[in-house]
Amino acid sequence: MIAAPKADPRARAERAFTLIELLVVIAIIALLIGILLPSLASSRQAARNVACMSRLQQLGIGVSMYLDENKGCLPQLAIDLGGKAAIIGALFGGKRGTLPAFGINVYGAERRPLNRYLSLGAVPDDYEPGDFELEAFRSPADRGGVVPGFGRVPSFYDLLCASYTLNDHALDSESRATLVPSGGGKMPQIDNPSKTWVLGSHPIYNYQTGEDRGLADWYGPRTVRANLLFADFHVGGPFTVAPGIVNTTPDYRFLPRENWP
Repeated sequence: MIAAPKADPRARAERAFTLIELLVVIAIIALLIGILLPSLASSRQAARNVACMSRLQQLGIGVSMYLDENKGCLPQLAIDLGGKAAIIGALFGGKRGTLPAFGINVYGAERRPLNRYLSLGAVPDDYEPGDFELEAFRSPADRGGVVPGFGRVPSFYDLLCASYTLNDHALDSESRATLVPSGGGKMPQIDNPSKTWVLGSHPIYNYQTGEDRGLADWYGPRTVRANLLFADFHVGGPFTVAPGIVNTTPDYRFLPRENWP
């Protein structure tokens, strides 16, 4: 019987990758990943922004219907605050939040005035906080931020019931009412509806009273931006939020009129 010839070990060595070749392949793969990852991250951020604006537009349709049926009043809920009736803008819509203040963790989805103007499905009367989610009020860009007295929170949707907020007060003071009168009632006449925002994502109040509330990175790194629904019901953004107490910018304004008290 004739034995098969043994394979030449040098031939095997010639067919295998050398260490240099392997390192070159790894370097090329790493280079491609380095080139592609920023574009993929940018695409994901753009998709989150589009989804955020889409949800803001959906809420805007509900706000428009609410205004028509409630004699020009924005969604508002009065609660007993220390024996005195108070309008709390954060209760305009959404689910029950977790913040133990201003009725946010008390008033559930069935009590929030805007909810019944949206296609949210049936809201059970006996649910507990966190049991009933209202995705229309959650922005995919919501990264939370700093809340005075509570520190850093991961989600404004969970804390306050929504990733969005009404334009109910100016930046210099919560007592300086804008589109929701202090005692409740009709929205004031607006002299520039295409620039006056009605509903926006929470970073629009990042510099309230001159403080930085750490709401950067919702729409990109290191810059505070916000998506806004305006009084003419178009949605725009993300707009760069001016640092400091700036109630009027070329892109948006808090005040219904320039010389608002």
